Amino acid sequence: MLKVGLTGGIGAGKSEVSRLLVACGAVLIDADRIAREVVAPGTPGLAAVVAAFGEEVLAADGGLDRPRLGSIVFSDPAKLAVLNSIVHPLVGARSRELEAAAAEDAVVVHDVPLLAENGVAPLYDLVVVVDAAPETQLDRLVRLRGMTEEDARARMAAQATREERLRIADLVIDNDVPLERLEQRVREVWADLVRRARGSRTASAE
Repeated sequence: MLKVGLTGGIGAGKSEVSRLLVACGAVLIDADRIAREVVAPGTPGLAAVVAAFGEEVLAADGGLDRPRLGSIVFSDPAKLAVLNSIVHPLVGARSRELEAAAAEDAVVVHDVPLLAENGVAPLYDLVVVVDAAPETQLDRLVRLRGMTEEDARARMAAQATREERLRIADLVIDNDVPLERLEQRVREVWADLVRRARGSRTASAE
């Protein structure tokens, strides 16, 4: 098994890259999706978030009002740290369960938005960073996700810098390119990951 950490700044296009890797054959463990699951209605995770931030972060249906919570934490590093201290251990535990269920020869891609921020690069055999210029990220967040420029900039500022992400990268996927070029680059990276997975399996068998 090859454990890959996939990361990139908000708006860099990491979700598209993870989709392409799954199409190639990767086993995807999506930290964002798991993060939503661990704070679903009725979970201890949601109860802990409400205890920390108050019932104002609940939507009318009893679920988490994510935009409301985001507006609270993304402009306040201390509150963001509190939220992370609740959610990250739960996400980590569930991720380990899913990884353990993967095949022995699998390439397991952990889609981790805050990989650089949380200093968890050593948990993976290698780190793949999806890279895009900050101007590209901002444009995508405003144009495609409907964020205000102020909200988009706040969310970008709450993450690691582009340079910090690139420092931990073993492989970089440039996503300031047309989709056809991105698809080609992902295929190249996938071939590299498969070679590494086979190599690590051979080494462990010797």
